[in-house]
Amino acid sequence: MSAHDISQIQEHLARLAALDVDVVRVVYPDLIGTDRARDVLVEHLAGACEHGLAFCRAVYHTSPQGDVVPVEGGLDAGLPDIAVRPDLSTLRPLPWEPGVASCLGEVIDPATGQTVPESPRDLLRGVLDRFAQHGLVPVAGPELEYFLCEPDPGAPSGWRRYAEAPGNVYTAGRRGDPGGHLLRTLRHLRDLGLGVSMGNHEFSSGQFEINLTHSAALDAADRTFLFKAAIKELARAEGRLATFMAKPFNDEGGSGFHLHLSCLAGADGPNAFDDPSAPYGLSATARHAIAGVLAHAPALAALANPTVNSYKRFGPGTLAPWLIDWGLDNRSAMLRIPPERGAGTRFELRLGDAGANPYLLLAGTIAAALLGIRAGQEPPAPLEGYGYDTSRAAVLPMTLPAALDAFEADAELTDLLGKGFTASYLAYKRDEVARFHRHVTDWEFTEYAYHL
Repeated sequence: MSAHDISQIQEHLARLAALDVDVVRVVYPDLIGTDRARDVLVEHLAGACEHGLAFCRAVYHTSPQGDVVPVEGGLDAGLPDIAVRPDLSTLRPLPWEPGVASCLGEVIDPATGQTVPESPRDLLRGVLDRFAQHGLVPVAGPELEYFLCEPDPGAPSGWRRYAEAPGNVYTAGRRGDPGGHLLRTLRHLRDLGLGVSMGNHEFSSGQFEINLTHSAALDAADRTFLFKAAIKELARAEGRLATFMAKPFNDEGGSGFHLHLSCLAGADGPNAFDDPSAPYGLSATARHAIAGVLAHAPALAALANPTVNSYKRFGPGTLAPWLIDWGLDNRSAMLRIPPERGAGTRFELRLGDAGANPYLLLAGTIAAALLGIRAGQEPPAPLEGYGYDTSRAAVLPMTLPAALDAFEADAELTDLLGKGFTASYLAYKRDEVARFHRHVTDWEFTEYAYHL
């Protein structure tokens, strides 16, 4: 560790002492975007920065139920370590937990000193490096929905939707939120410095949406990752459950992860998607990017809709995008062009559900856009009128196995994302599908047990 590094650490330690912080929570995303972490006492922080915190690499391969999936580099290699070094430039005191600050962790393989292919944050970095070679800087604005649930011992899941009442669509205040959840959460997220801008009660009972401001893609992904972790943690502190699961209830719609994306021509340049003289006011770069996303949408679904449950959000009457199309200010299209031009020129990819790992969704979308830009592709004519018409647009994969097959078959996209990541992701997700198919569901018992 250099003298400069030691000096910087001392500056951070002095800042933490002034804030009465004695614990730093070092967090990093796993393969599905869940936060993994360790709490470090401040007096041991310098050592953690120098040597890193040891975690088993198989944490990337561990299912939500705690099963270690046989992915290359984990079980087969004897469960080796990764090293996670605190990035003190990302320190943020936690407004709801006095004495604690959090920071992101940088992940390396201690045997090689290199990144590991399963690291979502490093995957996104690699794609952004490719994009930078074209003089373009992607800017992203995430919008996520989630459900808030309360304990209900009588419910099969043990949970019911918070503040059950019909018709509180796009509202604020106590009508759809009698406990003041949204305001309390917005203020905590603001104080955490995540760049949230606004929020409202969404379409369904207990469903909320909170928007984040636009920023450079890696920063947007970092803030989205921390945003999801913070909302779940705040709900737990109240004895509730916040879930970004795609479709948690049979009788309600799902939760989306809408991604607004634009590009700057250089770090301080103008919006590269804007061209008032071009068709629709969209530059050639914008049109090529749109065409790339459309061309690679079947494979992209595996990252944007990453669970078995994701595909229960799709289908006629759901208002979720299940066809491959684009439109001008048309919310029935998979890819929408909002009406703003100039600095606000962008596209909104509506494909993703809230369960998506933000790093993987951004990496996949930006990679698909880059492939379109490289190829100089042009999109078809935009959708006119209400969509969801299979005579006018191709159907996306409608199951996770179909999406994984499309992902594996898309050699251009997987080459750009990397063969190591692709192999790990496919192995992990196909194990998830296999475990689901072996599981006997409540629906099966209700459907068959009495009559068969």
